[in-house]
Amino acid sequence: MEQDASHLKRSLRLWDLIFYGIIVIQPTAPMPVFGVVSQEARGHVVTAVLAAMVAMLLTAISYGRMARCYPSAGSAYAYVRGEFGVFAGFLTGWGIVLDYLLNPLICTIWCSKAAANLLPIPYPLWALFFALLFTLLNLRGVEASARTNRWLAILMGAVVAGMLVVMARYLLHLTPLAPNFLIAPFYNPDTFSWKAVSTGTAIATLTYIGFDSISTLSEEAIDPERNVLRATVLVCLFTGLIAAIEVYAGQLVWPDFRHYPDVDTAYSFVAGRAGGRWLFHLVNDTLLVATIGSGVGSQLGAARLLYGMGRDNALPRRFFGHIDARTKVPSYNVLFSGVIALVGALLITYQLGAELLNFGAFLAFTGVNAAAFSHYFAKGKDRGWSYAVLPLAGCAVCLYIWWSLRWQARLVGATWLILGATYALTRRQALTNTIQQE
Repeated sequence: MEQDASHLKRSLRLWDLIFYGIIVIQPTAPMPVFGVVSQEARGHVVTAVLAAMVAMLLTAISYGRMARCYPSAGSAYAYVRGEFGVFAGFLTGWGIVLDYLLNPLICTIWCSKAAANLLPIPYPLWALFFALLFTLLNLRGVEASARTNRWLAILMGAVVAGMLVVMARYLLHLTPLAPNFLIAPFYNPDTFSWKAVSTGTAIATLTYIGFDSISTLSEEAIDPERNVLRATVLVCLFTGLIAAIEVYAGQLVWPDFRHYPDVDTAYSFVAGRAGGRWLFHLVNDTLLVATIGSGVGSQLGAARLLYGMGRDNALPRRFFGHIDARTKVPSYNVLFSGVIALVGALLITYQLGAELLNFGAFLAFTGVNAAAFSHYFAKGKDRGWSYAVLPLAGCAVCLYIWWSLRWQARLVGATWLILGATYALTRRQALTNTIQQE
C-alpha cells in the first residue's frame, strides 16, 4: 500500500534533530553579540550567556511538550492560538513577524561592519551591497542545501576549536593568572550590577535564537513525543556550554570591555589580539560567511512567513500572497524585507535591532510557556508539579528578561504590538472566518 502523500516520512532520529538544531544556531552564535553584551553587562558575558540558557532551557521544555499535542504545527503561533484563541495567536504571530523581519536587518548591519574591516568602503555602501545581495539571491530562488549547511557548520566548528587553542596558548604565556582575573567574566565585584547583567542577558539570548525550529520537524521525527523535547533541551544545553567557553576565553583575552575598535565586530579583534592578523581575518571572514548565510536564509524565511499570512488573508492577500510565476518565490515579500533591511541598517544600531528581535522572541517564548501550563496543568488531567512549576518559571524568567531590554526597544516593540492589535481588531471577522475554514 502506498504511503499517504499528505504525510511526511518519519525518518529523523534524535541525533538528526540535535544536529539540525546546532546547524540552525551555528557554533559561532555568541561571537557577533559578544561586544554589545560585554559592554552592557560590564564584562560579565559568561554570566549573561548562562542566565539566558536557563530561560531557554525552561522554554525548550515547553516547546517540546507542546509538540506532543500539536505535532503538525510546530510554532509558537499555533501553540498559543490553539490554547488561547485567534487574537492571542495573531499577536504571537505578529511578534514572530518582527523577529523574521529584523533578522536580515541585523545580518545586513553586521556583514557591513565585518566587510569594512577588510575593505574600508563607507558603511552605507556596504549596507546597500548586502541588502541587495540577500534580496537578489532570494529573488533567484537560490537556497543552500542541507549538505552545504552541514559542512559549513563543521568548518565553523573547526575554526572555533582552533581559535580556542590559540587563545589558551596566549593566556598561558601571560604572567601568572590570579584567581580574581579568572573568575572576573563570571563575577567582578568592581563592575557587577544586576541591572547591567539583566540587560546583557536580554541581548545574549540572541545566541540561542533558532532552537525552536526543531519543533517544526515534529511530523518527520521518529517518536516525536520524546525526541523533539529531548533534542530541543540538549541543543540549548550544548549551545549554552559552547557559547560560555567562547565568551569566557574572549573576555580573558580582552578584559577591558569599555574599549573595542568596533563593538559590533569585537570578537574578531579579540581573536586578533590572541593570534595576530591571520586569526583576526580567519574569524572575521568565517563570521562574515556565516552571517551572509543567515541573512539570506532569514530573509527568505521572512518572505515565506509573510506569504503564509497573506495566503490566509491575515495580511492583504494581493501583495503578501503573491508568488512569482517563474521562480515560485514570494517576490513582493522578498523585496519588502530587503527594503526594511536596507532602511533599518541605515537608521538603527546592531544593538537596537538585536533587542527588538528579542522583544518579539520573548513575547513568543512567554506565550509558549503559558500555553504549556494551560494545556497540561490548567486544562489537563496531569497535575504533576513539573507541569505547573516549569512553565510558570519559564514565563517569569522570560518576562523578567523581556523587561530588562532597554526602554527604546520596549517602546518600539510596544508600538509594533499596538499596530498589530489594531490591525487584528479591525479584521477580526476575516480572521475568524479564516480559522473556521482551516
